[in-house]
Amino acid sequence: MPLPSDLPVVDHHCHLSPSGDGVRAVQRFRQAGGTHLFLATQNYGAKVPRTVEEYADQFSMTEALARRAEREAGVIVYLVVAPYPVDLVPAVGDLGAAGALSLHCAALDLAGRWVRERRAVALGEVGFPHFPVDAEVDRVAREVFDHALAVARDSDCPVVVHSRDLDSAGYLELARRADRTGLRRERVVKHYARNRLSDAERSSVTPSYLARRELVRAVTSDPGPWFLETDYLDDSSRPGAVLDLSTVPRRAKSIAATDLDRLRVPFVESIDRVYGFRPEPIPRGDQ
Repeated sequence: MPLPSDLPVVDHHCHLSPSGDGVRAVQRFRQAGGTHLFLATQNYGAKVPRTVEEYADQFSMTEALARRAEREAGVIVYLVVAPYPVDLVPAVGDLGAAGALSLHCAALDLAGRWVRERRAVALGEVGFPHFPVDAEVDRVAREVFDHALAVARDSDCPVVVHSRDLDSAGYLELARRADRTGLRRERVVKHYARNRLSDAERSSVTPSYLARRELVRAVTSDPGPWFLETDYLDDSSRPGAVLDLSTVPRRAKSIAATDLDRLRVPFVESIDRVYGFRPEPIPRGDQ
């Protein structure tokens, strides 16, 4: 079914790489009917950053990729920047716990400055390694996450959380940490959410659902806020991982065939509630 020209079609979480498909992937998204991307930074080199200056270079590369995608594919791209929590594993080994904590907190301060300067819209990915780590890394990760929440509070923006899959207890922990910091629970966004839980089970933390067909069908009737994402990795060794950028527009057209109004929940209303703005409509290429 054709999508209304005034409806944004938004992939809430993806990555691009200068050595991957890059703009070609975004052009597939645009041709499928997509209009807006939330682009999360990532490590582009063989080694993770060891200085704030290296994180600044990483953020700048993400910004350059975003601006090129806008110029060449005709989309709007919002930046999400922060030091990746998994970076803490080698950083603690190389710099010690105190050095890794200092580095990640300084990089989060830089990310917060990007938000306040309107170069980015959120801090992310922040959170925890998604695999078992030793007690020292776990302690540092928790301190870094609490600092991320404080920076987000002071920068008036959401945090996009990387973690293992969460049950209700895991969501409650995120919510309580946000409460202690003074960040609104809805502004804690669990990226790569693969299971449908009620708002009460999620303690009002916002899910960004992986746009797999069965999950999208299950969550479409839910009240907001919630998002759809592909977590597209743009890794030439894993083409299409996690989902191709064309996926969210395809899911949107499927939903539109039966309940067009529901698309405004992830693409307009939830962004307004969580981020504080509404995506500006842009003309859609194919219908």
